Amino acid sequence: MLLNPNFTQTASPPVMQARRWVEGIDFPADRPLINVSQAAPVDPPPEMMRAAMAEIVLTRPEAHLYGPVLGLPALRDELAFNINRHYGASLSAGNIAITSGCNQAFAASLATLAAPGDEVILPTPWYFNHKMWLDMGDVRAVALPTGQDLMPDPAQAAALITPRTRAIVLVSPNNPAGVEYPPALIAAFRDLARSHGLALIIDETYRDFHSQDGAPHELFDDPDWDDTVIQLYSFSKSYRLTGHRVGAIVAAPARLAEVEKFLDTVTICPAQLGQHAALWGLRNLEDWLAGERREVLARASAMRAGFAPLAERGWSLMGCGAYFAYLSHPFDQPSDQLAQRLVEEASVLALPGTMFTPAGDQDGARQLRVAFANIDQQGIEETISRLAALPR
Repeated sequence: MLLNPNFTQTASPPVMQARRWVEGIDFPADRPLINVSQAAPVDPPPEMMRAAMAEIVLTRPEAHLYGPVLGLPALRDELAFNINRHYGASLSAGNIAITSGCNQAFAASLATLAAPGDEVILPTPWYFNHKMWLDMGDVRAVALPTGQDLMPDPAQAAALITPRTRAIVLVSPNNPAGVEYPPALIAAFRDLARSHGLALIIDETYRDFHSQDGAPHELFDDPDWDDTVIQLYSFSKSYRLTGHRVGAIVAAPARLAEVEKFLDTVTICPAQLGQHAALWGLRNLEDWLAGERREVLARASAMRAGFAPLAERGWSLMGCGAYFAYLSHPFDQPSDQLAQRLVEEASVLALPGTMFTPAGDQDGARQLRVAFANIDQQGIEETISRLAALPR
């Protein structure tokens, strides 16, 4: 069978791989499976949004037809307004493209930047789908290791830049580590990228769950921001629209003209129903979303507050925020083996750090990601208890 070697050398989807670990297992009635592997809402959109979506399906014929490649004009306008209010920016719809999820936003952005043989700097632990897309396109992912605080260092990044470097990618709040990058650090990476003629891609999928009130950075204060910065956003987490695939790119209009070519050949246009739902959410769900944020932040607080039993057994809480806790474990075995052991002995499905780091990386072998946004505070306590009870 003839296959593109770039694909055969790309890692399999990690979440799907982890799901196979639980196939065929009958978990004890008193110890049901706790799934903290996937960072996505498991509940549907709120009922009022679903009612609005049903009305759109029944009464809006245009919702069933092709639409503009870069997205509904009304949604682009509304998202620009939302960003301007949140960040104190002055964007227009011309700076916005709507995509079929934030993964596509990343893929489309990179398609305008990097050709086979080029390089992109990714802090580790990285978001595995970013690495997978680069691998499939024969673009080299250059790992930028982070320390115990999981904060990337601009000086270390500068040392990795070569004539083939095209972009630096930041994710904040971070997936998988949960940490939030300070505004000064983000600005330092913007300055580094600009000084070398690179793009700074900042993926803010989880920005609606940032612990800081107000703007998490000041990139849009710069009148020339769009010569360097590309922001990515997702409606999936904020409004539980994961199955409808709605994301966005914020960039210079000239770049979006190139993005349009990519999107037209892949999806032609984002799914109309999801776009209408996102527009309705921006206009009607501000208070509801604020409540969702409070709940996610409360779960992060519960993870931090309840971590002592694990700390006593040699675990470390390296990062905690948005949907994620990132842990260092005390076991001799690498995390990919430990994660499968957790399924068998603790009925906990979590992802190992090896899925977020280069092959053979010693840091990844000692780390685990726990996506806690889909378990309540009692579930967090039970997860900690089960991990703490695992014999060394």
